[in-house]
Amino acid sequence: MGGSVQQDPGRGLDHGAYVPLVELFPEADVPVLQLSLPTLDPRKLYALGERLAELRDEGTLIVTSGFTTHNLRWFHPQDGPNGTPPTASSEFDHWAAEALAARDIEGILDFERTAPAAHEAHPRTEHWAPLYVALGAAAGTNHESESVIDGFWYGLSKRSWQF
Repeated sequence: MGGSVQQDPGRGLDHGAYVPLVELFPEADVPVLQLSLPTLDPRKLYALGERLAELRDEGTLIVTSGFTTHNLRWFHPQDGPNGTPPTASSEFDHWAAEALAARDIEGILDFERTAPAAHEAHPRTEHWAPLYVALGAAAGTNHESESVIDGFWYGLSKRSWQF
């Protein structure tokens, strides 16, 4: 992927890092290095994850975050957080769960063509793209993906995996 690396010590954690970390480590007692995605290209992000696998092998926890579906037009607070999700959100969530269980990496990398309602589930892909880094970091392992969080929040799938 190449490119330069820059440090910005004045920048705090992005909500994509802060939210899962505050849940995982509420005492904030672990060192954290936050990386910004240099691209949204699935194959380049997968390759970045593969390069991070060495850190995983040394015991570093690699956390990526986003949402399995992220279409804010579906967000209707008046329906409550546990209201019935839109069909497109449910269909995409189901596809993602099956694709990850089957380790269909090619299908996941090409989700815009293989997933139902892909463009509805992700009008912009930055909330789905972190998954590619995690998949790359888990490549070459025999670990199965495990859905550790599922369900919907205001119509958005919050399914999360552990590799």
